Amino acid sequence: MDHSGSSATSKLIVTQVKRVLEEGGIATLATLIEGAANVGAKLLVEQSGETTGSLGADDLDKLVAGYASTFLESREEAKTFPVSEFAPNAQGLGDIRVLLERIQPEPRLVICGAGHVGASLAKLAGFVGWETTLIDDRSDFVTRERFPDPRIELVAAVNWSTAVREAIGNGRGVSVAIVTRGHNEDEECLRAVITTNPDYIGLIGSKRRTNIVLARLREAGTAENQLSRIRAPVGLDIAAVTPEEVALSILAEIIAERRGGKGGSLSAWRRTEG
Repeated sequence: MDHSGSSATSKLIVTQVKRVLEEGGIATLATLIEGAANVGAKLLVEQSGETTGSLGADDLDKLVAGYASTFLESREEAKTFPVSEFAPNAQGLGDIRVLLERIQPEPRLVICGAGHVGASLAKLAGFVGWETTLIDDRSDFVTRERFPDPRIELVAAVNWSTAVREAIGNGRGVSVAIVTRGHNEDEECLRAVITTNPDYIGLIGSKRRTNIVLARLREAGTAENQLSRIRAPVGLDIAAVTPEEVALSILAEIIAERRGGKGGSLSAWRRTEG
């Protein structure tokens, strides 16, 4: 049997997946895992709707491509579906099962400020496997002696705005935590961050401190839809006290945002069911 066609398609899909990741895009990779024919066939559906490959039938490709955006909104990494679950009226496709996988850049965390909280957050993020960039304008705060973990990129900023923008890049897959030592540094970082459109923006501080910074940006003309994206004060409410606990609350909120979690207690149902 001549597999040259399927081999060429597989190589093309691999090439397109690499491009999506390099561009910081998001896509769905569908694989036919159960059916009368074409098991193993793949279809890549980009967020724009552009497709590469085929599951072996045009009607099936259209159904899966149409469902891809719903799958991405679920924030799940991977899930198998019988086609009948999302296309109950499709004729002749009831016995077909597909695997949908989320294709997106590996998560990155950019931390502005290498004080007690920033340092704890960088170490915790490295521990859970996130690529992390730690920025501070005090060079002695971002040394390898303090942060031996090679997964933590250290940046001594000559200028906060430039360093922050360069670290964030196109913003895809990037979460930003602003945990600097004062209002002015917070504001400078935040002005740079909101122009880069990362997936998550968090600002540390009391309600009073964060309101001061947000008010300054509002007075400077920052749009309300941009300000509404900022998590301020940052983190989940776990009554954190120590820098390590605050770092945990911040990373927990970032993970919840990425995964689509609600941040509540998993056992809450036991206390609400009568």
